Amino acid sequence: MKKVEAIIRKSKFDEVKKALHEIEVNFFSYWDVTGVGNEKQGHVYRGISYSTSDIQRRYLVIVVSDDFLERTINTLLDSAATGNVGDGKIFVSDVIEAYRIRTKESGSAGIN
Repeated sequence: MKKVEAIIRKSKFDEVKKALHEIEVNFFSYWDVTGVGNEKQGHVYRGISYSTSDIQRRYLVIVVSDDFLERTINTLLDSAATGNVGDGKIFVSDVIEAYRIRTKESGSAGIN
């Protein structure tokens, strides 16, 4: 099993969620987060200057079986991309074990 952590633009979240559901990744957790990016210049909107060094993003955590990993990564890459700087990052790590509390199932059965 793998844990996929993705940091994406908040504006792409609905598209990413829909794309994940289409490939049958139906459960994941997400949080609104703030990060610090490389862009140091400010932007002016309606006469008010805004800092762009603090970036509002959405952080997703998805645990998938090994056979779903490539499909999940490709879906995230396709659905979260705008082609601009700041589209986000994806991190993948191993999950040693998973348990479903209600049924006490473990392994892949605990996440499906």
